[in-house]
Amino acid sequence: MKVLYGVQATGNGHITRARVMAPALEKAGVDVDYLFSGRDPEELFNMEPFGAYQCRQGLTFYMEGSKVNQWKTFTGNNPIKLVRDIFALNLDQYDLVITDFEPVTAWAAKLKGVPSVGIAHQYAFLHALPDSKTGFIFRHQIKSFAPAKVSVGIHWHHFNHAICPPLIQAPLFDPVKSDNKVVVYLPHDNVDQICRALQLYTEYEFFVYARVDKATDDGNMHVRPFSRDGFHRDLSDCSGVICNSGFGLLSEAIQYGKKILTLPQVGQAEQESNAEILEYLGLGIVIDSLQSERLAQWLALPMPEPKVFPDLATILAEWIAAGCNRTVQSVVDDAWNSSYSVTASR
Repeated sequence: MKVLYGVQATGNGHITRARVMAPALEKAGVDVDYLFSGRDPEELFNMEPFGAYQCRQGLTFYMEGSKVNQWKTFTGNNPIKLVRDIFALNLDQYDLVITDFEPVTAWAAKLKGVPSVGIAHQYAFLHALPDSKTGFIFRHQIKSFAPAKVSVGIHWHHFNHAICPPLIQAPLFDPVKSDNKVVVYLPHDNVDQICRALQLYTEYEFFVYARVDKATDDGNMHVRPFSRDGFHRDLSDCSGVICNSGFGLLSEAIQYGKKILTLPQVGQAEQESNAEILEYLGLGIVIDSLQSERLAQWLALPMPEPKVFPDLATILAEWIAAGCNRTVQSVVDDAWNSSYSVTASR
């Protein structure tokens, strides 16, 4: 089987899922080419698992701090080039297109009659979820952005729908319990402002990952450049994580057994929904700024126990290699019958 796998590269979570799927698909005997869109190719890193991958401009969000800059998002995207890229994409050699919410491959498959499977967190929003964001309009936006003939959504709970548990790699390091180390990942916020807000809590050591050239240490503030291994090493032995509400990082923190304080990106409906559901399931606390009084309360909380996720990548890869010959619900049942589960707190 020959597959084209499209990945929305705006957020690292999509790429991380593809990194998990790549070896599983190879082991299942599936021949895969990869296409990434939504980020400048120069900003992609740790891309070795994908071989000679392709890039397209696609669509993306432009951030200003932790808010979506609506005007720049509107003016910065190029819908004419998107349409051209969709019609120019040659799918003649492919039996199947997989899209992780990537619009070029999704729309090319739809318009050219090639079977497609959508595997992404966003496809969970096609179902009714216990939040204030999902509804007819949001579901229509999901379908319009990256349509797929068969959709596989993933989330922390199935909510009695055909939704799989998180698609995530096993921990890179053994989880360690720690009392006063906190990892901070707010990549669109100003580093100096983050440090000023957090340095007041002198009994805690904050490791802030940001777009900087080198590591610096100033009192209890430790600023670090982006590094996948370095980040996961710090994540494994911290007590908690302060981050935006991207599904991938939140899932990794849950897996490592870290308490979570999250600031959803304002105007990004997916993140606002994630934050609501995270709190609904009792997996984290939501704030709207680092000046929130809840920050001090959160710092004093104990660490939760790590969660065990199933090997969803193998389940999906074997299903794909078999020609997707079973229903999505049967795949979902296989996944949730594995060892991981989260119980809703309400």
